[in-house]
Amino acid sequence: MAPAGGRGAVCYIRSEAPCGVDIIFGMATKLIHEIIPVGLLQCNCSILGDPDSREAIVIDPGDEVDRILEILKRHGLKVRAIVSTHTHIDHVGGLAALHRATGAPVLIHQDDLELYRAIDMQAEWIGIPAPELIRSPEFVKEGDTLRWGDFAAEVLHTPGHTPGSISLVVNATDASAGSASGRIAQPGHVHAPEAGRLIAGDTLFQGSIGRTDFPGGSYPQIISSIREKLLVLPDETLVIPGHGAKTTIGRERAFNPFLV
Repeated sequence: MAPAGGRGAVCYIRSEAPCGVDIIFGMATKLIHEIIPVGLLQCNCSILGDPDSREAIVIDPGDEVDRILEILKRHGLKVRAIVSTHTHIDHVGGLAALHRATGAPVLIHQDDLELYRAIDMQAEWIGIPAPELIRSPEFVKEGDTLRWGDFAAEVLHTPGHTPGSISLVVNATDASAGSASGRIAQPGHVHAPEAGRLIAGDTLFQGSIGRTDFPGGSYPQIISSIREKLLVLPDETLVIPGHGAKTTIGRERAFNPFLV
């Protein structure tokens, strides 16, 4: 979590930089990637769409679902999956409303289910009403791959900020891989004709890392997750954190004070 404007609520990262609405086009074919900070704590919600098939996934819809739906409508996108990088309230507040509006499955890591079910307690921490819960979210795990159109996201289990934190490595897919749009498929068909991008949740930030002093957090785990799962990615990999500004793996490897 990160407070809007940097005041008035507990912060879930050690430091942050502002991040506005952002649209990124790139990769072998153009990926629609719109990033919008949502909610009190300005969680970076990612909308990733294939401009040909118009299939999309939405990651971390923490709030402002009407705004997310407006962007989906503007791009003509159909949501195939809704994913939470972890289940802190600022990342899951809009899950139920977006699921109801789109019918897309909601995906989390099973190790964060207990935290998700404690949403009332989380709401008390920051003094806001508790959002509606999804009764039966589906689970993803290390090595799963989500597909939409010609793109795929590989799931990395990166515990530390929470037990079930995940990061997603997004790249184009091989044409021969077939389609399992929006659903979990076997890994091994993702390739990177140029550097991909990493949706890092609250694990890695520009110049910082996720906080570990909340229930379920672990400093040794988050450092291990970053070093063993994230820093092995190419230096040019674009990192979209859960709050604040974008960065790259190379920059964080060289300058992040928690990692050097």
